[in-house]
Amino acid sequence: MKKKLWALFLVLVLVLAGCSGGGESSSSEGEEPVEKSDSKTLTIANGTDIVTFDIHDHNTTSTEAVHVNMFNYLVTNDGEGGFQPDLAESWENVNDTTWSFKLKEGVKFHNGEDLTADDVKFTLERIAKDDTLLEHGNYNQIQEVKVVSDYEFEIITKNPEPALLNRLSRLGSSILPKDYIETEGWEVFLEQPIGTGPYKFKEWKKDDRLTLEANAEYFGDAPKWEELVFRSIPEDSTRVSELLTGGVDVAVNIPPTDIERIDNTDGVSVVQSPTQRVMMFTLRTDADSVTGDPKVREAIDLAIDKQAIVDSLLGGAGTVTRTRVTPGNVGANEDLYEQTLYDPEKAKQLLEEAGYADGLEISMAAPNGRYLKDKETVELVTAMLSEVGITVNLELMEWSAFNQRYQERAFNEMFYIGYGNSMFDASLALDRLTTEEAKGESDYNNPEVNDLLLAAEQNMNAEERAQQYQKAQEIIAEERPQIYMFQLNAITGVNDRVEFEPLLNEMFYADSITLK
Repeated sequence: MKKKLWALFLVLVLVLAGCSGGGESSSSEGEEPVEKSDSKTLTIANGTDIVTFDIHDHNTTSTEAVHVNMFNYLVTNDGEGGFQPDLAESWENVNDTTWSFKLKEGVKFHNGEDLTADDVKFTLERIAKDDTLLEHGNYNQIQEVKVVSDYEFEIITKNPEPALLNRLSRLGSSILPKDYIETEGWEVFLEQPIGTGPYKFKEWKKDDRLTLEANAEYFGDAPKWEELVFRSIPEDSTRVSELLTGGVDVAVNIPPTDIERIDNTDGVSVVQSPTQRVMMFTLRTDADSVTGDPKVREAIDLAIDKQAIVDSLLGGAGTVTRTRVTPGNVGANEDLYEQTLYDPEKAKQLLEEAGYADGLEISMAAPNGRYLKDKETVELVTAMLSEVGITVNLELMEWSAFNQRYQERAFNEMFYIGYGNSMFDASLALDRLTTEEAKGESDYNNPEVNDLLLAAEQNMNAEERAQQYQKAQEIIAEERPQIYMFQLNAITGVNDRVEFEPLLNEMFYADSITLK
């Protein structure tokens, strides 16, 4: 029986993955004792460093996961638990375009200045009006922030805005110190950032570690840690070693091949949980690209055995999906979740119908080391595509270089990326597929989908709005400007001295991590 090339490649990938730890065995023999102290320093190992302290000029979940300890939102979103007060004490939806808020009194920034409604106006109007900022598209719905008093304000939107609270509970909505920034300037703020959060800036050694210290004047419960250290450790094997030897308390993106080794080491263990992150390919749909042919995009989708990747490369740490809007998000289409299509013979037929009976060639870009098994995943996909006659010119890039090209929208036919969703709403998951937002990236232009997405953005009827998003997802799943792979599980290594429960939105709220 003829063995498939990609199956042979899978064996090779798994052998190499098993050797990636430098020849270390799965037992704990020879490991240094793990840290078991009652130290009040919490150390977290990430795969990458933060991007910036400008909350408005990035869209990176791992950066937000650090920022949430330094800054506060007006409200927080517990997902199924709904919205909870943070800096805002109360709020009311006055009418379709007006929301009224009252701030908590006595909240101070890290430099001792009082938080007032002027700070809210400064923060939200900056991101709403400056179209050069990366988060602008998520806040340009805001027309004006009207200050009523020191602690009362109204947010006026250009159109009905059903997801305003979702937007105010994430990334670009941390409230900034107006007087400090206007007096000292942005350059000073970016070097000495100031927020209202339970931890304040101490030191940043770029690409090495960021250190925060407890804010004794925090308006909420007293911080549980004296110091937080976020270390940047790109190499999987190094993060694992640091966990095993007590160098870190929490380590993200543990390779599945190291789970047994960690669980067999006294004093550390692995925690697995779903995240909001969906791994996917974005494809060019313009007429000048080979992937502009819908039959080619469908052939690519049908050639990829996503379940095999989840089972073999990820050790089951994922759930296949045909949508980015996963359960738990407003507007989720669960008929597309836990669904995948795999039919290599039909893929070959589609390519023949598209005029590529002798095969075709495409370019694919992907980050290396950013996500769990990203390199191995795209290499395996490359092998799977070659089996149906698609030759892939794969370009693996370090995250900083990949992110730069991503921001410039400078990829060719296909790129691989993972998106989270701290909004818990379909609007964030699908906004890159409106006609305007797709320009230069996928160039997707379906008037029906565009109308559905734009209508849902302003529909204050929750049931109708969800149905609009669900219909759009059905069309997107068939037309494939994005090919969804799987919802990724977080595999996190934890020192047994701390109690850690991972969150669906991938945030690291330090005070939810406690000493046992």
